[in-house]
Amino acid sequence: MASADRSAWLPPRWVKFAAWKIHRGIYNASGGRLGLSLPKDREHYGTLRLTVPGRRTGQPRSVILGYFEDGPNLVTMAMNGWEEPEPAWWLNLQAHPDAEVVVADGTRSVRGRAAQGEERDRLWARWQEIDKNLDAYAARRPRPTAVVVLERR
Repeated sequence: MASADRSAWLPPRWVKFAAWKIHRGIYNASGGRLGLSLPKDREHYGTLRLTVPGRRTGQPRSVILGYFEDGPNLVTMAMNGWEEPEPAWWLNLQAHPDAEVVVADGTRSVRGRAAQGEERDRLWARWQEIDKNLDAYAARRPRPTAVVVLERR
């Protein structure tokens, strides 16, 4: 573990991977009726389903992500469970920025991009309100974690 701070403990990779598979399975088995949520307040993120073309195949690839709203935009992070590699969905979104998002109250077409400069700092600070261990988790990765803005198309 990179830090002695026990409050920043994360489960092993296989546990995170299993949780992602189970969450996606619940969403798929329920026909999308379960598995997505709206952000409740400033301390609880919502969950969305992002579908983006694969960078190599062009086939649709879907993932469920945490997010919060920033005006009309949705904001998530490309963190891959705080593991080293970039998440595949983020690599796909960089290759094909136009994507589809399903949130608990509907579907929208979006264009994804990484927040930069002051915008990134502001959105990172907003994530810190949700997750007090954000900086400790991010320190586990060898590169900065992208804050991803999904803008309506």
